[in-house]
Amino acid sequence: MKTVLKTCAAAGLAAFIAAAGQSRAEAAELTLCWAAWDPANALVELSKDFEKQSGITMKYEFVPWPNFADRMLNELNSGGKLCDLLIGDSQWIGGAAENGNYVKLNDFFDKEGIKMADFAPATVYAYSTWPKGSPNYWALPAMGDANGWFYRKDWFAKPELQAEFKSKTGRDLAPPKTWDELKEVAEFFQGREIDGKKVYGAAIFTERASEGITMGATSALYSFGFKYETDPGSYRMEGAVNSDDAVKGLEFYKALYKCCTPPGYTDSYMGEGLDAFKSGQVAMMMNWFAFMPGMYKDEKVGGDHVGFFVNPAQKVAASTLGGQGISVVSNTDNMEGALAYIKWFAQPDVQKKWWSLGGYSCLNAVLNDPSFKDSQPFAAQFLDAMGGVQDFWQEPAYASLLQAMQKRLHDYVVADQGTAKEALDKLIVDWTEVFKEEGKINN
Repeated sequence: MKTVLKTCAAAGLAAFIAAAGQSRAEAAELTLCWAAWDPANALVELSKDFEKQSGITMKYEFVPWPNFADRMLNELNSGGKLCDLLIGDSQWIGGAAENGNYVKLNDFFDKEGIKMADFAPATVYAYSTWPKGSPNYWALPAMGDANGWFYRKDWFAKPELQAEFKSKTGRDLAPPKTWDELKEVAEFFQGREIDGKKVYGAAIFTERASEGITMGATSALYSFGFKYETDPGSYRMEGAVNSDDAVKGLEFYKALYKCCTPPGYTDSYMGEGLDAFKSGQVAMMMNWFAFMPGMYKDEKVGGDHVGFFVNPAQKVAASTLGGQGISVVSNTDNMEGALAYIKWFAQPDVQKKWWSLGGYSCLNAVLNDPSFKDSQPFAAQFLDAMGGVQDFWQEPAYASLLQAMQKRLHDYVVADQGTAKEALDKLIVDWTEVFKEEGKINN
């Protein structure tokens, strides 16, 4: 039966390309652009099936995360021909849609029977729609992701540490459910000697140049009750961005940075966190779910050494959204081939294999399968996280908005400048100026 299905799928792709008026020779290549990380390697493996079925050779341009946004946005804005398909960040969707960089996919989805209702609502909203929440689709949800946590399960299980922690706190040493508990655990491990080595409490995001400290701090801010606007779509930020809850969340993130991170941890993001965890420096690490499959397989700290937990709640259960949709670049010279890839990738069997290889499917048929929660040691936590994700502005001017937040957060948390309230007040001034220039706020 599997052979028959694969043969039919191959014939379907070939027929799709032929119907579009392209021979296999004309549709010989597609270049897919994405970030350079573990899921990209999984996608290369997955796409070998597409190459066999379609006769199209897949080429890839994978860019390290610190340079990914600049590289790809410059490519789009300059009308470059590098990418036929692009797996781009959720924040780009507004600008890419309004600037004509992405192909609107509604007619194609209708023609091929691809239904957005078949994908997790949070991923459709974040990765596909512009204007937000409208039935206008510019991408297929491709890689679900959220900010989560890794912890040294073997350290937490040490009887002597269990006993000491219980005597100090009155509770078991276990994955924290609130930010208060997380800080308590981090303080417990900070500066402790384990297996003859000094260790630290937690690796968190502090990077200034791209997006790191914003992605990290919002993990706390959202949980404390931070909002971007008083009412969605209003652009009224006073009392939301700088609310009492937001101030408390930012103060907490700084306190965690000051008390419980490794020395010199002033400009750290995904890679630095992974290095700290793999080298046995930290008891806990903030990072994206995308890295959990690779960490679980790690020879030194994987398997029984590592555990995973969802971003802690405080006032609300919330996680910073990661992940991306896959879009057809409007400037492609191989439109039919690119659309054929989207059609192929949307198939349930392909999505199931995507998950098995280390990608994060957004398809309901995969996520709602009764066996999903037990399929990986982080699968249940992933579902919890995706049920409460929140995202940064997805406005066309998102890059300017992000740069402003990066500066204000880093100045306060790392450079020790001013108060949390002052940082958030200044951020409102920055963002107001951007939105005035965009015509979203009247002078």
